[in-house]
Amino acid sequence: MSKIDKRDRLEEEPFSYRISKDNTVFITYFGKQVKILKGKEATKFLSKINAVNNIKEEQLVMAKVTGNFKRGNER
Repeated sequence: MSKIDKRDRLEEEPFSYRISKDNTVFITYFGKQVKILKGKEATKFLSKINAVNNIKEEQLVMAKVTGNFKRGNER
C-alpha cells in the first residue's frame, strides 16, 4: 500500500459512497459526487468493497473506480 499512496492522501478518507434502494452507488470525493455506478458496475464495486479489510483499502478501491477525474480546473 505504501508504494501506491506515497503522499498519504487516502489517510484523509476523501472518498465515500452511498447505496440507493435500486442498488445504484454514488461515490463522492470530499462531499462532491464524482461517479455513479449502476447494474453490473455497482455489483462489482460492492463485491470489492465487501472483500477489503480496512478503510485505506476501501479508499483505494474507490479511487481506482473513479479513475483520473481531476484535471486541474476543479474548484
